[in-house]
Amino acid sequence: MNQNNLHPSEIEFPLPIKAVVIDLDGTLLDTAMDLASAANKMLAELGKPELPPVTIQTFIGKGIQKLVKRSLTNSLDEEPEPELFNKALPIYERNYRENLYTHTRPYPGVVDGLDTLKKNGFKLACITNKAEAFTLPLLRAANLLHYFEIVLSGDTLPKKKPDPLPLLHACNHFQIKPCELLLIGDSLNDAIAARAAGCNIFCVPYGYNEGQDVHELDCDAIISSLLEATKLIKQ
Repeated sequence: MNQNNLHPSEIEFPLPIKAVVIDLDGTLLDTAMDLASAANKMLAELGKPELPPVTIQTFIGKGIQKLVKRSLTNSLDEEPEPELFNKALPIYERNYRENLYTHTRPYPGVVDGLDTLKKNGFKLACITNKAEAFTLPLLRAANLLHYFEIVLSGDTLPKKKPDPLPLLHACNHFQIKPCELLLIGDSLNDAIAARAAGCNIFCVPYGYNEGQDVHELDCDAIISSLLEATKLIKQ
């Protein structure tokens, strides 16, 4: 367990929590293969060389538009020509929609973790940067949608993670203080959003985080699974 490097003396487990918010890609579901497959099909249709799936995995985390831009430029930060991007985006969305749940599956410990969180009386939300058109069908296909009282996608609110707005929206929905909310995620986006909102955050080491080591993030604990998270919180 990796406690927050800045304030380890202030953290005592189990943390008193009322609601748990969970990220989607790289935390609940292993979506990388289907995301990469759609990207390579897009590149092929555009007459561009395909990329290794492990490269595309490092492009995941800031929504599909960013994933398309990064796949087109094979870069985290470069911008493609606007005309090319506008042509590529609908091609990507079509290919991803057709293969949304081909290889995607919940990570080990996800279902048991959600069951335990529900049984222990925690309110649950899913907050993702993925567009709602893909988020809800994915959660349904994985049989996870019924666990969540609220689902906030990348296009639900005016701003998405790393902005704190979705987390603060969840706090308002559950009528709790930010310090009573726990975010479980896998990336810098999640860590920045949680700290900005004043929420607690646990990170899983198996997600994407744009290719960076999750142990470098400012989080309250690194957990091996959602099930492990249940042992570090209390009502």
